[in-house]
Amino acid sequence: MKRYVTGIKPTGNAHIGNYFGAIKPAIEFSEQEGVESFYFMADYHALTTIKSGEELREHTYEIACTWLACGLNPDKVVMYRQSDIPEVFELFTIINNVTPKGLMNRAHAYKAIVEKNAEQGINIDDGVNMGLYSYPVLMAADIFMVDADYVPVGLDQKQHIEIARDIATYFNNRYGNVLKTPDEYIDKQFAVLEGLDGRKMSKSYNNTIGLFLPENQLKKTINRIVTDSSLPTDPKPLDCTVNKLYKLFATAEEQEAFDAKLTAGIGWGDAKKELFEVANRYISPMRAKYDYYMSHRDEVDKILEDGAKKARVYAREVIQKVRKAIGVK
Repeated sequence: MKRYVTGIKPTGNAHIGNYFGAIKPAIEFSEQEGVESFYFMADYHALTTIKSGEELREHTYEIACTWLACGLNPDKVVMYRQSDIPEVFELFTIINNVTPKGLMNRAHAYKAIVEKNAEQGINIDDGVNMGLYSYPVLMAADIFMVDADYVPVGLDQKQHIEIARDIATYFNNRYGNVLKTPDEYIDKQFAVLEGLDGRKMSKSYNNTIGLFLPENQLKKTINRIVTDSSLPTDPKPLDCTVNKLYKLFATAEEQEAFDAKLTAGIGWGDAKKELFEVANRYISPMRAKYDYYMSHRDEVDKILEDGAKKARVYAREVIQKVRKAIGVK
């Protein structure tokens, strides 16, 4: 069995780019034979950006309910809150003492702020707190805590796994072979979806389609997709945003028929209507499950608490080895 761990930062409602680009592939991956998967709500990581206790609680439920609604099976994976694993934060304190400051200076998020501040002529550390600065160390503790072999990440997160490997090496060189050295797992098939304006779907561009929007809001959002000024009878390009999104939700037969309509000529309004119909059909069952879990939070709490109990079995074993290695009873 190969052990994989995925941290999910609770930073607001998911959109369809999140679903098709990360959530759906990750859930399908967790169902493979020979894979032991851990999924945690990285609520302490979110403190670098979320400043309200109520907002953090709400976002944590939102992201947990999203993964459950999308099909993550808590009987097949270990699903838990980061904050329910106290051993993570003990290990974080310990490995901070073998982590060179220079390694943190090279972390992308910190470097980006430093460079921006330098360009503006202000103190290079303006706006930097220790949570942001030591973010990669806490991430390393999350990984070490369950003896993970692999961490599924996007290319932008690869450096964090490299840092975790470095920290494990520093620790093991000093104390012996205690911490498992993880590898990144990068699935190049993870999709990058176009948003309403044709750019990458991203909250920063305000061009997303919320995953669980009510039907009327979903229709209004789809109608905002930017299109050209061609007449209804003009052929439409098959690589248009409407069609790229349509194929995510449609059957092969529906896609073939829709391609034919685009080629023959169809009004953008009618094309968007057909996109809404297949998207709403696909999303409706997940939306219903999401609404159910959001209104039955006691069930979500039970799932996360049960997952934490399972995760802590591994965490205690790791922290006991680490404590023995550093000379703490």
